[in-house]
Amino acid sequence: IGRPVANAQAYVLDRELQPVPVGVTGELYLGGHGLARGYLNRPELTAERFVQNPYGDEGSRLYRTGDLVRWLPDGNLAFVGRLDDQVKVRGFRIELGEIEALLERHPAVREVIVVCREDVPGVKRLCAYIVPEVPSGTGDSDLSSYLRDRLPDYMVPSSFVMLDDLPLTAS
Repeated sequence: IGRPVANAQAYVLDRELQPVPVGVTGELYLGGHGLARGYLNRPELTAERFVQNPYGDEGSRLYRTGDLVRWLPDGNLAFVGRLDDQVKVRGFRIELGEIEALLERHPAVREVIVVCREDVPGVKRLCAYIVPEVPSGTGDSDLSSYLRDRLPDYMVPSSFVMLDDLPLTAS
């Protein structure tokens, strides 16, 4: 992802807010003069994401991005992944849990998991794995329409896979 822009600081820190060595994965924290003060009317989210800067002036803060990165020997940052279930599809950041929560409210859905798949390199798409309340209960078009009424198009999975049960293994 490159280097920090002018007047910004980038830190790669571990869980104790200690810098990690070059090549070791940590969370990306950003600071500097252009840092926002927080989220409007969201004090709990502001407190979670904007933390005191242990390396800056008194009262300065850092923003916890949730991005996992590592420093490269040339001083650039390499993106490794996310700490949460947020994904980026076609330029949009998406919280998979938000889609899952809406699908779980549908009366025909017993269980659901939404994942970001990349079956074709470079082409990411959302896929919902559904355990229906009643076998052969609802179809893809019903669930797709349900989500389209409640979410932007880029958050609607491109495929829905009906399963008898969700697998309980890590894979």
